Amino acid sequence: MPGQTGEHPVHDTVTKTYRHLNFFQHDCELTVRVPRVKLLDGKVVLVAAPWAGKLSGVTLLFEAVVLLLARETTFTGAPRISGLSVRRVMALCQRYVNEAVSTADFSEARRRAIDETSKAKRLEYVTLFADEAASKVIFVADGNEALTIVAFAKNLCAHHGKPTEIESVSMDMWPAFIRGVTDHLPNAQITFDRFHIIAHASEAIDKMRRTEQKLDPSLKGFRWVLLKDRGELTAAQRAELDGLLAHMTTTRTARAWHYREQLRDLRARKQPNIVRRLLNGWCSNVLRSKVEPMKEVAEMIRRHFEGILAWAHPHQTNGFLEAINGLFQAAKRKALEYTRFGTIRTVIFMIAGKLDFSRINPYTAALPTRFSIEREFLSAC
Repeated sequence: MPGQTGEHPVHDTVTKTYRHLNFFQHDCELTVRVPRVKLLDGKVVLVAAPWAGKLSGVTLLFEAVVLLLARETTFTGAPRISGLSVRRVMALCQRYVNEAVSTADFSEARRRAIDETSKAKRLEYVTLFADEAASKVIFVADGNEALTIVAFAKNLCAHHGKPTEIESVSMDMWPAFIRGVTDHLPNAQITFDRFHIIAHASEAIDKMRRTEQKLDPSLKGFRWVLLKDRGELTAAQRAELDGLLAHMTTTRTARAWHYREQLRDLRARKQPNIVRRLLNGWCSNVLRSKVEPMKEVAEMIRRHFEGILAWAHPHQTNGFLEAINGLFQAAKRKALEYTRFGTIRTVIFMIAGKLDFSRINPYTAALPTRFSIEREFLSAC
């Protein structure tokens, strides 16, 4: 019994029922008599059963199954399969997430990535902080302002880390993030994520296409041909694209596409001095052109030149964080429209936190192996 040592006399017993793993297709419940003991101060307490889970009325092994379901399915699918309510499944996940996150140690990691994701369909955001080396989310803050960096720095200190020891941070060019990192992570090299740069260039292509389409109806229907990677296009789409690019001298949309592809080629360069020279040349060429939307991208690059140049060394990127963002957005579409920050935080950590629940519930580590053995046994019967 936690917090108590020695032997204590049994006062009485209480009949308890615990939901356990199904027995084939049948629900299984354990009905047991749990003793209550009398402590030295005369207080009568219920003995903690070693099989009892964190939620009342379920076993540890059943909780391990629910956690596995919540990770692999959605927060509507897990309740349907387990027979628990959505509220109880969410309460279970929040309890495990909070306990696992509270014991995290951030003393070793030096490289971080920051990104934001929307809440439901509103223009509200949460900010994700990730460990770049481990490719996992380590902190989630409400909002996307500079105060989120303050909250992260405080959380870092609470988990044996030091804000002054963060060496690099990968993020987009949101001014609030820049201000927050500059003020509260003073030794971090800011790296503006190259995927966001390409995204801005793609937006410029679409702006140019919409402008030219008013005078040239033949550009209608070219949106996705221009925005997708060439390798993802069908043979017919590639032929359409090649036909458009043949008029590069007269069609500014084609020139905008060419400028974006030049930026993509720069992403593969590893020598900072060469990247600096080529990127400077790219900005000069674009600013002398008549592709107005792409000029805005060139001016943005010049304003944040050193941070953008930093992705040539140490080649830090938010690519994995964008993938995590995509997983969370997919989860929102398939399940509930999450609106409460606490729920959103739990969902993100369940999907992308790579949390180790085995210290809380040892069955969470052994469960997949157990299921594999059972499947092999049943298939042999």
